[in-house]
Amino acid sequence: MRTKLAVVAMAALLVLYLVFAVRYGLLLIGVGEPVAIGLGVALFVLPVLATWGLVAEVLFAVRGERLGVRLEQEGGLPAEELPLRPSGRIDRAAATEVFPRYQEAVEAAPEDWRAWFRLGLAYDAAGDRRRARWATRQAIRLSRAG
Repeated sequence: MRTKLAVVAMAALLVLYLVFAVRYGLLLIGVGEPVAIGLGVALFVLPVLATWGLVAEVLFAVRGERLGVRLEQEGGLPAEELPLRPSGRIDRAAATEVFPRYQEAVEAAPEDWRAWFRLGLAYDAAGDRRRARWATRQAIRLSRAG
């Protein structure tokens, strides 16, 4: 829930930023000087890129969460009880030990979104966020194709 509130707060700040950026972009373009016009145009481009990034991340999160719920309803989430560190996070060494099982499942069924999603969870538990996102994106792509 905290994460969702943070996303809403960031989206609200982005909207506020867009309002100010557009306003100042118009003012700079109205000056008529080439440098001011360039800065004014940049004030339109940067918010568009920021909005695209935020929308892409929110869509990724929503689609990933839907797959997680679907897999949970099917009873397909990993059943391992991995030990936790005092901070409450999963012990990465223990997560690394069970990781090969999920990697083999993907190799055995490369078109199965469930295997890819479980691999993403294993990457995440092992602390490899970049590969976790990649595997989850694969799962999302495969679930939409099938």
